[in-house]
Formats: sequence, C-alpha cells, structure tokens
Amino acid sequence: MSGRRRNRRAWKKGCLQVFAIGAGFCACAVFILSLVYLEFGSYWENIMGRTAQETVNNVPQQESEFPEVTVTEEEVAGNFYYRQLTKEDQTVYRELLQGVREMKESITLHAGRSDRPEKVYEYLLYDRPELFFCDGSSKMTVYEDHTDFYPGYTCSLREREERQSQIETAVEKCFAGISADSSEYDRIRYVYEYIVNTVKYDETAPDNQNIYSALVGKRSVCAGYSRAAQYLLGKIGTECIYVVGTAQGQNAHAWNIVNCSGKYYQMDVTFGDPVFLLAESGEELPRDTVNYDYLCCTDSDILLDHTPSEEVWYPVCNSDDLNYYKMNGMYYESFDPKIILGAMNNSIYSGEQMFACKFAGGDIFDEAKGVLTEELLPKAAQNLASVYDLENVKYTYAEDNAHHKITVFWNYE
Repeated sequence: MSGRRRNRRAWKKGCLQVFAIGAGFCACAVFILSLVYLEFGSYWENIMGRTAQETVNNVPQQESEFPEVTVTEEEVAGNFYYRQLTKEDQTVYRELLQGVREMKESITLHAGRSDRPEKVYEYLLYDRPELFFCDGSSKMTVYEDHTDFYPGYTCSLREREERQSQIETAVEKCFAGISADSSEYDRIRYVYEYIVNTVKYDETAPDNQNIYSALVGKRSVCAGYSRAAQYLLGKIGTECIYVVGTAQGQNAHAWNIVNCSGKYYQMDVTFGDPVFLLAESGEELPRDTVNYDYLCCTDSDILLDHTPSEEVWYPVCNSDDLNYYKMNGMYYESFDPKIILGAMNNSIYSGEQMFACKFAGGDIFDEAKGVLTEELLPKAAQNLASVYDLENVKYTYAEDNAHHKITVFWNYE
C-alpha cells in the first residue's frame, strides 16, 4: 500500500502527542506500528490512513539512564541496513538489538525529539531475521535527549526458547540435503528450491511476517519466504539482503539480493513458487515445480515486475552469468524449430516433468511461440504417447511474455 506521509505540528507547549506510523507491506512484508509519545509534539500521520492521537498535559522531563551497550560495532558491521545509518543512529541500532535480545519491556535510547528510532528499528528487523519474536510494533515516549522505547513481542521468553528449538531442528533438516563440497551457487539454489518446495503461500498463516511461519509452520507470505532465505543463507555464510518495494499483482512486497562469489544477484523466493504461475488454460500448474526466473537474476530481470524502495541504494545486480536457463541449455538466442523439438523430445525421453525454453529477446519469442505451441507441441505429444504407450496425452503450457519463456508440463499418466 502506498501513501503520502504528512507532518503536522501541534504547537501547544507541554502537550503529549501520540501517533501511529506504519510501514505496512500488505500481507507480504513486515508491518511496523509505532505509537510515539512526544514531549512537545509533532506527529506523523499513518501512511495507511489510520492515526491515533492523545493529549496529556504537563509531562515532566525525566533523567535518562543508559545501560552499557554490549553489542559491538564489529558484530553488526556487516549488516546492510546498519551501514545505511548515521553514526548516531548506529548506536541506537545496537541499543535496540541488545534490548530486544533480552526481551526488555522498555529500552532507553540515545534518541531525542528530532530523531526517528522507529525507522532504525525497522532497519534492524530487516537485517536480523532471527528476531522472529518481535512483532514489528512499538511504543515510544520521546524526551528532549532520549527515548523510552517499548517493542512488541509475539510470544513470551519461554515460548521464544521453544520456537527457537523448533527452528533449529528445521534448519538442521534443511541443511541435511546440502553436500559439503557444493559451491556457493549450489547452496543458494538449494535454499531457493527448498523454500519453494516446502512452504505454502498463505496470507492467513500465523506469524507470517517471520521465519517461524516458513521454517516451522510451512505456511507464509513474502516476508516469511524472504526472511527464511536470509536466515538460512546467513547460516552458511552467504550475504543475503532483505529487499522491500512493490511487485506486480502484490503491491508492497519483499524479496532478496544475494552475494555469490563477490557478485550481487536479485532473488525472489516467493515468485519462485508456482502458486504465482497459471497455465495458459487457466489450470494451476503442478505444485512441485520451481520458477527459476527469479533465482540469481539481474536488475533488468527483476525490474520487469518489481520496484525496489528508493529509500536506500541497493547493490547493483548486473551479472547474467548465473542465469539458470543459460546454465542448463534452455536459453536460445535464435529460433530453430528442429532444435526446439529435439530438446522437447529429449525431456520426454528423460521423463522430466517439465520443459522450458527462454529466448534472448521479444522478437525471437514472438517468432517462436506460435510455431512452438501450434506445431511443435502436438508433435512432441505424439512422441510422448508413443514412448509411454498412452491412449490419451495431456500437457499444460504457460507463455510468459515478460520473460520471453514457454514452459510445458508433461503428463505421463
């Protein structure tokens, strides 16, 4: 959901103003809700159209006591959103991290009236998928030179420990399928496929903004998908950034950028799930298939249907060397009917569930799709019937005009 944020000031000295601020990403991403108590008071209107206002007179200035910050700069130096902050906000970031780790009801921050600790908190949750027990909401009492910050939690400390144990069991089960000698790309692809194949997209899933929903509950939305990828890849030492923005058909959306061997690539695990694919006939495609258009792709690929937030500068992703279709012989820079039919038949001989061909440009795709669907597919279907002794042949295909791709799903029964 989009909207304009307007700043309105109440100039009556000595008033306590309360406002709600939202950075909601529909069903697909983290929802941040902050109720902020200002000593003198400006307040922001919630960009989602909901405001809360309350006035309490004669609020006294309070002395602040700051606990020693034990979270070191070295511990968080590699966090992407942390690096976008000023030195002062980085201190607030570390104070918040320390406080929520201990599940403090109130955290005293080095932030005054002119600061925005709720934005720092938002960045913290983007960087740290392990904070699954934070629900994204907060309340703040803001004074001249400090802020008392009250984060919201999804569970108690005991429940958090139980859920953490369940998450660790799920991670261990996931990693059991990764070979010790696999390359970094192989591990990224494995995590991508694992999440697609084990998590069901469900807007009604509980805790769907965090990793618990995806790794344990196996039902989530884009926030859970993307945070699960971030968490799993972080466990094996691969940098994975949580990206926020919008996507076609999804409004607000979250996905990832991954660092593979020193190069950055876009990755959207949610769009890798076939729940977002529909067959040309309108039938749902087989659920155990994977859409690889969003695995280690470029900025130009992702910008076809995604728009990242302009609030921060994300790493440039311009390398095409990990294009799944190029790496697996499914990419065509020209259209030769004999070559395409041969590739189709080979997929049938191998018993593959699907055949995919991606073309280098729109002109080649437009030239190919009519011939492919009207002439080559029926020929391949006859071959399918002959090889597997089928009386009736069924197949489903999907045309992806944006990505210049045709995918065919064979039915061997």
